[in-house]
Amino acid sequence: MAATVGSGNASVSDTQASTSADRSYEGSTFQYSMVLEHLIGEKRPIKDLNPTVMGGLPNPMKTDDQKMIEQGMESCAFKAVLACVGGFVLGGAFGVFTAGIDTNVGFDPKDPMRTPTAREVLKDMGQRGMSYAKNFAVIGAMFSCTECIIESHRGKSDWKNAVYSGCVTGGAIGFRAGAKAGVLGCGGFAAFSAAIEYYLR
Repeated sequence: MAATVGSGNASVSDTQASTSADRSYEGSTFQYSMVLEHLIGEKRPIKDLNPTVMGGLPNPMKTDDQKMIEQGMESCAFKAVLACVGGFVLGGAFGVFTAGIDTNVGFDPKDPMRTPTAREVLKDMGQRGMSYAKNFAVIGAMFSCTECIIESHRGKSDWKNAVYSGCVTGGAIGFRAGAKAGVLGCGGFAAFSAAIEYYLR
């Protein structure tokens, strides 16, 4: 009889131990699930990525003057003027360089046997540099302005903008010499723009 009671008490204690173990396991699983919800679940708090919070430098608010300056620098007119100035400088330097390596600079076609003076050579180099500078300035302004307009109209910034702008610029320059020259100028400038965009991107 005593053995039966002892075995009954042992089974009850085993059942209580297993029940308490199951409850502790369920509790730990529930706590683990809550931790996951707060870490990677829907209850995860959204952290502020402000540089001041992350220990970086503060990001001051932009004034109205700064915003106006940024809008002006992003405008098509400013880009066209900047490209015009850059083209003028680049064209002038290129013209002077080509004139420097040209052996016929300063020579008079009416008297090719006469040796030109240094003043005549410099004058010829300046004229060629100015001619190249004007041409490059016009091309740069036209290309930059048309590209900005096309980009604003399409709402995309990709290689197609440069190709379209190159075609318009080359066609406008070439049409002064005829329709055939305009078509060739359009195709040539578009192909050159596509090659430059492919190399840069």
